[in-house]
Amino acid sequence: MDSKSVDMSTMPLRAGHLHVWFAASLGQVAGAALATLTGIILPLVGIVRTSSLSSLAQGAIASSSLVGIMIGSLLFGRLSDRRGYLLYFRLCPAMILAASLAVVFVDSIAYLPAAMLVMGLGIGGEYSLDSDYISQIMPRRWRLTAVGAAKALSSIGNIAVAAICYFVLRDGSDPHIWNRLMIIISALAALMLLCRLRFTQSPIWLAAHGFQPQAQQAARRLLGDGVTVATPESAAAGHTPWREMFRGENLKKVIFSGVPWACEGIGVYGIGVFLPALIMALGLESAAADPYRHVVESVELTTLVNFVILPGFILGLCFIGRWRPVRMQTWGFVLCAAGLALLLASYRLHWPLWCSIGGFMIFELFLNAGPHLITFIIPTRIYDISERGSGAGIAAAFGKAGAVIGVFFMPQLLKWGGIELALGVTIAVHLVGAVVTAVMGRRIMPPKRG
Repeated sequence: MDSKSVDMSTMPLRAGHLHVWFAASLGQVAGAALATLTGIILPLVGIVRTSSLSSLAQGAIASSSLVGIMIGSLLFGRLSDRRGYLLYFRLCPAMILAASLAVVFVDSIAYLPAAMLVMGLGIGGEYSLDSDYISQIMPRRWRLTAVGAAKALSSIGNIAVAAICYFVLRDGSDPHIWNRLMIIISALAALMLLCRLRFTQSPIWLAAHGFQPQAQQAARRLLGDGVTVATPESAAAGHTPWREMFRGENLKKVIFSGVPWACEGIGVYGIGVFLPALIMALGLESAAADPYRHVVESVELTTLVNFVILPGFILGLCFIGRWRPVRMQTWGFVLCAAGLALLLASYRLHWPLWCSIGGFMIFELFLNAGPHLITFIIPTRIYDISERGSGAGIAAAFGKAGAVIGVFFMPQLLKWGGIELALGVTIAVHLVGAVVTAVMGRRIMPPKRG
């Protein structure tokens, strides 16, 4: 190694690192944006149909993208371990772009679930690829922060979509605009695709699979001249058979990374997607008679609540180097449950509006400072290179399985027992997440390794 060479794992940050981080992080933005937009579109679709959507139909449409995410996480995560990342890094945004444009130009509710499913497949691929690619490209000292910051960027999707939709809807009165709102997702997918045209295969993946000359070339193209890549120690382990991912120590890793992500998914999507509907169920908007105005006012409050998501992520990033991930995730779940408990008490005891809004904000703050951030990071900490894509995909699939359950059953819970049952079940699920994190975390990430 000449005097001007730098090792990829110990080099200082360069512009190439920032380009990789931004381009890979856009997948997280797209996922959050689609979840928020789904919650806004559903009540508009109900108005267009002249009769409100049944709770079963709402759950089916909202969960279609999440089913796609669950399948995409498993499929693309596994394929990336075998064939690398580059093809799928371009295929996923292309799928999102094509499906979202289909919704924009085909004004038909009948096609909406199929289009949402395809978009979900692309976003699911992003969830299994993004954290892995970023963790491989970044210098060792920046990996944890960079992966966490990628998840934090997803908050821009929540905030921007809610704000854009509010300003578009507030001066109008036509609910038929619902499909044209999907152009937001199309524009985001196009940006993702353009940013990745100059990507290369992951140098670490290439080195781990014995393509050392190509790894050196890829590293220099991404990060500049003089960058060298060492063969990862875990490369010798080879490819992990699928069945081995669910046995022995790997099974414990699946439970630790997957079950809390499922519990978090129920909160993020069950609450997040139906936030406008929950706000209306709580009676937090005015008593306007026009259903369209009800939607606009609920979107306004949704925007306000979503503004807490980014500070939550920032708070989590501030503590990520000081607190163990297990501790952050456990307490995050507990404080999420406390925020929802405050919201439930405010509703039952008719406390002032600010108490209800405060409960929502406590929930969002600690959800994003804890479980929403840490579940994304944990697979990169517990799996080796040879199985990291599969491990991240399995964990993300668990998360989206929880999201599917939450989104499908949230309208049913509101129908069966109103807002009290919906909040009570969500509180219980978050406490389960705290227990599983605390118990399994001691075994998988003990204090000396956390």
